[in-house]
Amino acid sequence: MTSAQRDFLPGRSARAAAQRAVDLLEVLLAPDPSVEAVRTVLEAHGETGVELTPSDVTSLREAALELREVFAAREVAEAAEVLNRLLARHAHPPRLTDHDSGFGWHLHVDADDDGPWGAWLVTSSALALAVLLADRQAPPGGLCAASGCGKPFAHLGGGSPRRYCSTRCATRERVAAHRRKPPETP
Repeated sequence: MTSAQRDFLPGRSARAAAQRAVDLLEVLLAPDPSVEAVRTVLEAHGETGVELTPSDVTSLREAALELREVFAAREVAEAAEVLNRLLARHAHPPRLTDHDSGFGWHLHVDADDDGPWGAWLVTSSALALAVLLADRQAPPGGLCAASGCGKPFAHLGGGSPRRYCSTRCATRERVAAHRRKPPETP
């Protein structure tokens, strides 16, 4: 697979890349992620002709573990510190490329157009999450507060910060809190 299929295509936003990172982390942080599960997520995000090996999945999993630290950060300064560390460790000077393929010009911060999957995930995701942090002046995401969940999620919209990865987790927590309340006495 060419990296042109792994990059921000024209019209793809930092929000789309952040959501792609969240969806990949969900699969990659599960026990024993499969090549097929990772390929399915990539294809759901518009990546075509994905060719992955078990070694690629191992590299992606290592990158996901590093990226999880961004979502674990509770304060904007802490998230910025983690993102700066990831970008310093993995990113290279920004460059524009069109892969000589007509995909349109887009930004790369990885070392090579056809570089390793793990490096691509860290650099493209860290760049997207840094853009979200700068836009919102807040952490770009979090880890679900529902007991037993802990899945990462991105803050993609306006409004108050999210605490849960999904409405399902939020509802389950509200119901549990309601059940813990002592009954009212008349």
